[in-house]
Amino acid sequence: MELRLEAYVALLEAWSPRLNLISRNDLAAVWQRHVTDSLQLAPLIQPNLTHAIDLGSGAGFPGLILAIATNLPFHLVESDQRKSAFLREAVRITGAPATVHPVRIESLRISPAPLVTARALAPLNRLLSLAAPLLTENGECLFLKGAQAEAELYEALPNWHMVVHRHESRTSPDATILQIRDLRHV
Repeated sequence: MELRLEAYVALLEAWSPRLNLISRNDLAAVWQRHVTDSLQLAPLIQPNLTHAIDLGSGAGFPGLILAIATNLPFHLVESDQRKSAFLREAVRITGAPATVHPVRIESLRISPAPLVTARALAPLNRLLSLAAPLLTENGECLFLKGAQAEAELYEALPNWHMVVHRHESRTSPDATILQIRDLRHV
């Protein structure tokens, strides 16, 4: 796994200046800020899942990193064609079990998954609207959220029934991991 992650980071460093995959300042801290941040979801993934969907994959966080680390097949959804090209090359270089879908999330036509992930994509209420149609009946969501997580939860509660477990982020004191189950629109 370590060699595959190193190959990914090298590719990210080569492509990022042209595509602005991550900020120039983040390149120096890519392992802590992005890779380790994504990897903290791995222990929360239920065993024996068939596949997962990562929404707004961007540079591959967290979906591609999790595919590399867990060998769980991921569907990476990224509408930006240039970022999708990067993701396809990263999948090829790392041998990650991932498929890139260069479409808007609303246009995605694949079987629902038992796991949907996202990082820094949209406020929770919108994110749940995007994730719900892609989630199997007993599936769950793992969302990396920032300092506004509680406010976003408060805003989403009138529209959604859900069981939420909060996990403290190991990479940022302001961040939270939301593990969401039993998701239903109200």
